[in-house]
Amino acid sequence: MDTPTPQSSATKEAWEAYATRIIGLLSLLVLGLGTVVYRILEDWSWVDSFYFSAVALTTVGFGDITPTTTGSKLFTVFYIFA
Repeated sequence: MDTPTPQSSATKEAWEAYATRIIGLLSLLVLGLGTVVYRILEDWSWVDSFYFSAVALTTVGFGDITPTTTGSKLFTVFYIFA
């Protein structure tokens, strides 16, 4: 059995912190992308665009705001799977 050395433990903790930052940054990037795209395609306010992006990504789907154009509907399908 391998016993963890202090160096490998520190390396693992550093990698976990780095990975957490990467995941957080990517999440913000995807949320920001959706916000900008909905702002352009649907001409919604920034708040409505951000709100719909968050609702779509978390799969809550309240249904109070829905895409109306073909382009934004297609984007939403791929956006949800992203």
